[in-house]
Amino acid sequence: MTSEENAEAALWICLQQISGLGGKAICKLLGQFGSPEHIFAASHQNLNKVVSEAVSNLIKQGPNLEAVEIGLQWLEKDDNSLITLADAHYPQALLEIPDPPPILYAKGDLSCLSMPAIAMVGSRNASVQGEKNAEEFAYALSEQGFSIVSGMALGIDGAAHRGALKNKNGKTIAVVGTGLDIVYPAKHRELAHKIVEQGLVISEFAIGTPSRPQNFPRRNRIISGLSLGCLVVEANTQSGSLITAKCAAEQGREVFAIPGSIHSPMSKGCHELIKQGAKLVDCIKDITDELAPHLRHLINQSVEKSFTTETNALLNIMGFDPINMEALIALTNLTSEDLSATLQLLELENEVASLPGGRYQRIG
Repeated sequence: MTSEENAEAALWICLQQISGLGGKAICKLLGQFGSPEHIFAASHQNLNKVVSEAVSNLIKQGPNLEAVEIGLQWLEKDDNSLITLADAHYPQALLEIPDPPPILYAKGDLSCLSMPAIAMVGSRNASVQGEKNAEEFAYALSEQGFSIVSGMALGIDGAAHRGALKNKNGKTIAVVGTGLDIVYPAKHRELAHKIVEQGLVISEFAIGTPSRPQNFPRRNRIISGLSLGCLVVEANTQSGSLITAKCAAEQGREVFAIPGSIHSPMSKGCHELIKQGAKLVDCIKDITDELAPHLRHLINQSVEKSFTTETNALLNIMGFDPINMEALIALTNLTSEDLSATLQLLELENEVASLPGGRYQRIG
C-alpha cells in the first residue's frame, strides 16, 4: 500500500472502530459529509444533526488506535484488501440492499465480486445426500460461469464451496462472521486456504472479531445481497439458512429450494419455502431459466462496458469444434470473468452450447 492508501484505510478503520457506531449510522454520516476525513473534521453541532450526541462525542474522542494498527498490519499481508463504499471494487449488488456494509475486509481474488453469483445455503447438520446435492449443484453452476456464495459453515455451506472448487476455473466467495484473522469453524481451516487460492473470503467485521452468535444472522444479508438468487439445499424449519432466504426475498432476489422426503426434518424448511413461493429446483436449468432475464441485463451491462464488438470475433476464434476456457483465454487475451460473461450471453442467444468438462462449442 502507498502512504496515501494507508492513510485512507486508517480513516475507514478508525470510523469502524468507533464504539456504538453501526453500519447504518456510518452510511448516514457518509451521505452527509462524504468521507471519513470530513466526518472526523465535522463539528459536534453538525454531527448531532445525523447521530446522537453520545455518538458524536465518541467520534470526537477517536477510536481504539491499537485496534486500528492491528487492521493496518493485516492489510500489509499478501492478498489482503479493504473494500469501502468509495472503492471501485465495491460490489454493485450490495449497493442495492437497504443496509450495505460500509467496509469489507477481503482475502483472495477481488475479481470474484464482479461475477454473476448464486448463494447456496443450508443446514450445518446436513445429510450425506444433502452435501452431495450441494457439491453437484455448485460444480454445475460454476461451470455455467456463476460464482458460488456461501458462509463457510459446516454442512451445506462447506459442500457448496467444495463443489465450486472442484471446477478448476470455478470461483467461490465465503462470507464469514468473524474477523479474517480467524477461521471459523476451525475444521474448515484447509477449506479457507483453498478458497483464498481460488476465490475470495470476505467479512464486514474488524480484524480480531471473534465468533459471536449475533454476527452470523448479520452476515446472511451479504450472502444474499451479493447474489442474483439464493438456493436452499437442505434445511429444517429452525435453520439459519431460512434467514438468508428471507433476506434474499426482501432484497428482491430469487429464492430456490430443493425438495426432499416428507419424512425428513431436513426437508421441512425447503418445503415451507416452496409453499411460500420459492421455486422448486431439481436441476440447474430450473435456476438458469429463472435467472435468464436478470442475467441478460447484467451481462449486457458488462458487455456494453468492456467488449461489445468482440462477440463476433470470439465466435470466429472458437470455430465449431469444442474448446475449453483455458484455450479461449489464451487465444483472446480476455480475462476469465469477461470471457465467462460473453459465453453466457452467447448461450442465451443460442450461439454457443456448454459441454461437460468446462468446454464450449459454437452452434450458431
